[in-house]
Amino acid sequence: MKEVAIVGGGILGLAIGYELSKSYLNYKVSLFEKESSIGRHQSGNNSGVLHCGLYYKPGSLKAKLALDGIKEMILFCEENKIEHEVCGKIVVASDDREIGLLDDLAARGNENGLNGLKFLNPTELKSREPFVRAKKALLVPEEGIVNYGQVMQVFAQFIENAGGTIFLNNKVIGISSLKGNSSLLKTENFEKEYDIIINCTGLFSDRTYSNLTNQKSPIKILPFRGEYMHILNDYKHIVNHLIYPVPDPNYPFLGVHFTRMVNGGREVGPNAVLALKREGYKNTDFSLYDTLEALTYKGFLNFLAKNFNFAVGEFASSLSKKAFVAKAKKLVPDAEEYMFSKGGTAGVRAQAISPGGELLMDFNIIKDKNQIHVLNAPSPGATASLSIAQYIINNYV
Repeated sequence: MKEVAIVGGGILGLAIGYELSKSYLNYKVSLFEKESSIGRHQSGNNSGVLHCGLYYKPGSLKAKLALDGIKEMILFCEENKIEHEVCGKIVVASDDREIGLLDDLAARGNENGLNGLKFLNPTELKSREPFVRAKKALLVPEEGIVNYGQVMQVFAQFIENAGGTIFLNNKVIGISSLKGNSSLLKTENFEKEYDIIINCTGLFSDRTYSNLTNQKSPIKILPFRGEYMHILNDYKHIVNHLIYPVPDPNYPFLGVHFTRMVNGGREVGPNAVLALKREGYKNTDFSLYDTLEALTYKGFLNFLAKNFNFAVGEFASSLSKKAFVAKAKKLVPDAEEYMFSKGGTAGVRAQAISPGGELLMDFNIIKDKNQIHVLNAPSPGATASLSIAQYIINNYV
């Protein structure tokens, strides 16, 4: 029996524990989470969207795992009666330049193996989304929404039912010693020997890597906060699907969009602002160490230089409801400030940035002796968590 320690109780750590517990009876899983419950950070504060691989570079690891991932996640939800809905997404081009970008996006989606992509004519668009304004619109029928909290609870229950253990309120400190092919893992509460250690700590993946290997991490994680606003119940009718703008290739994020949620609600967002704390969900959250680390990292300074206007616009939308709603009006011109409340969700995205200021968008997994480090697992990390878990087990464990 091999002892496996998974560090991090987000959706990916839980998915790896689930897959090991389900298919590999000679592995015993111990999962360590520093918080008092699982999924407290990225996994529990995302928009709950099921992404199917429209945006990702053909041939990339992300593209390869995304399409399989959404199919597996939907099947998992069906088998376990988890709230989800394949409601479809509409991507909107607002001008002639964006039409060209939308055509490229559709070609990329087809190359990645998406099914049913369709450009909507004005009558079809009005039937689906009467309040959306578009020069051209692409329907992505395979995308949807899901309750990731329920997904994680099922993962956790399966791990424990299979004989594994989930240790809450137990932060991993580092490695006390190496013993042949195993390591003595030190946590806040105890030390234990493990044959395999898997780092799935998201916002802290680079620091966990350094703590466990005594080496400098090859990538740097910076936290970007994304803030949403609720659409008030009286105005939910302005959104039927997921509605996204065409992403601007000059900038790194998908842009403000409308999200349909499994609880029946609607949200609009997010912006993308540098968080001054790695787990800073409010603009008042602050860590001197985290802030200095980010602001003195040459990768962030290069990113800021390349994307200054974008960064200023995102910061403005964090401070001003009017500026936030102005971005939403690009998709739905009838949207007005009084239709929204600021009580929406906020999440912090773990974004790997190269020293040159480029955002590292593909999955990044490294093996070091008996340790496996998931250094970067951006969107669609949640949707594709089962396929990522299988990939890691098949190629690294």
